[in-house]
Amino acid sequence: MSYNIYLYDTDQDCIGSGPLSSSYIQYQLETAAGQDVEVHISSVGGSAFDAIAIYDLLKKYPGKVTTYIDALAASAASVVAMAGQTVIMSKYALLMIHKPMVGSGGNADELLKDVQMLNVVQQRLAQIYVDKTGLDGVTVNSLINSVTWLSADQALDLGFIDAIEDYSAEITNSTLIQNYTSAAPAVYRRCINKLLTKNNNNNMNMENQQLIEKTTSVLDKIMNYFKKVVNKQTITDKGTLHHCGALDEGTEVYQDADMTQPASPDTYTTSTGSKVAVKGGQVQKVTPPLSDPDADPDTTQDDDDAAPSDQFKKAKPGDVQNKIESIKAKLHAQNALLSEARAALEAANARLSKTREEVKNEIKSTFTPPTGGSKRSNKAQTEQTPFFAPTSTLAKNAVKKAISK
Repeated sequence: MSYNIYLYDTDQDCIGSGPLSSSYIQYQLETAAGQDVEVHISSVGGSAFDAIAIYDLLKKYPGKVTTYIDALAASAASVVAMAGQTVIMSKYALLMIHKPMVGSGGNADELLKDVQMLNVVQQRLAQIYVDKTGLDGVTVNSLINSVTWLSADQALDLGFIDAIEDYSAEITNSTLIQNYTSAAPAVYRRCINKLLTKNNNNNMNMENQQLIEKTTSVLDKIMNYFKKVVNKQTITDKGTLHHCGALDEGTEVYQDADMTQPASPDTYTTSTGSKVAVKGGQVQKVTPPLSDPDADPDTTQDDDDAAPSDQFKKAKPGDVQNKIESIKAKLHAQNALLSEARAALEAANARLSKTREEVKNEIKSTFTPPTGGSKRSNKAQTEQTPFFAPTSTLAKNAVKKAISK
């Protein structure tokens, strides 16, 4: 049975004070005495130094440590959450990371020392996130600078957590796969999590699925059309042979118009008397009729392939007009099919572009910590309203890269 530790904020205490201080957590771990520990977190944060101390205590603990984000792990509390060998987040919870802050006063030299100290602290916090997620430092620091709020699905995709608690006892294929891949490197787990994440109610995914099906249908039409264009038929005593090009040695022959079933091994006699030996779906030998030794074995030339001068010599005026109309109809069918394909591909490109923009705007920050009237300790009131935001092109690109995955 696991030993439970609850890091839940109270009206007076948060990370760094009371039952949420590093000294009290040390006492709790000594009491657990090597048992598996489950740490439940619901906190807006507090002291970054106490958070790092608690993180170290949990990392050094000899038993298995599982951290649960029950409602909120913000600021310093998010650092504590990263200490679990397995990090589980409620599907209703939120995770927030931002730059470390300090409330101080003094002259320029004293303020400069505070700035230097905050930069060092941010480097340490960023390293904890990097170690957990496997993301690069530029990306993590950009997320920190932007005051980033993450839902459970977003935290899972970025690698901040390992699983989402959805209160369902149903055993699914996804659950079984995650059990076997839990020890894989973080970058592989993130890829697997993206594949396994359920988005059944996501209208965007439904629209994309419909778009894919429509585009696939158009491409199928194109393929079938050109199959019919290149498909030639030779009538024999044992049925029709379908093939491309001339009926020569080595030509592949089929029994069906879709050209999927190879012709049966046999010797076929064409309407002109030529003998066609077929084996393994290919023409092995073509023997012209005895009455015309020099005859061309290709008996499949249709009206479209015949020389125009020969056609017009044999054809009547009405036949010529019908032939012209037939050619016009084929050209019209080709143009209509290509227009449909172009429209489908343009719609797909527009939809995919729109999807990327929606994903880029998916992670938004509206964090405004309490500034007055709080009953928390002075230590906890060091959380000030954030005023940092990425300004450099590098930082902005890193944020876009992180949230567009």
